[in-house]
Amino acid sequence: MREIEKDTIVMAAGGNIAAFEEIYKQCSSTVYTLAFGVTRNCQDAEEATQDVFVKVFRSLRNFRFGSSFNTWLYRIAMNTAINIYRKRARQGAVSLQYDDLKDTRQETPDMRQNEIRQGDVAARIAALLDNISPEHRSCIMLREIEGFDYKEMAGILKIPLNTVRSRLKRAREALIAYCRKEGIRYEL
Repeated sequence: MREIEKDTIVMAAGGNIAAFEEIYKQCSSTVYTLAFGVTRNCQDAEEATQDVFVKVFRSLRNFRFGSSFNTWLYRIAMNTAINIYRKRARQGAVSLQYDDLKDTRQETPDMRQNEIRQGDVAARIAALLDNISPEHRSCIMLREIEGFDYKEMAGILKIPLNTVRSRLKRAREALIAYCRKEGIRYEL
């Protein structure tokens, strides 16, 4: 996600709806993807995305540019998604819902084969990520999928740098152990 212009943030913080819409347009798909990665559920990811932007709208006037806007937004998104995941887990309602992601366009045989391969890979990754805690999952996603460095991750998650390192190490160890147990080839 590219960095939002400071002027756009300032205008949105001042109540300019068009500026806020610009922020939403540039960031909503990334927030949804991040939320889906944590919650593993389309409806929960949509709920998290909506909650994130309500929180951003309400608190944008308090943003002081002490960190990058993206770091601030990711922190809100990650915390919101983890809270929703925990709430659903307590309710026993955590599940994968890939059927909601189906596209209704006309498919060719080649497109279908490619989607099957991609869907298979996505399902395998989702199954692996489901075997680690939301805290470990968020670290893996921020590092391996979103490409953040350790310092940025510490800022997003509001945890010490060494905690980021230890969570990533534990998450990778848990993933490797699961792969070995299930006889899955892995490259971490």
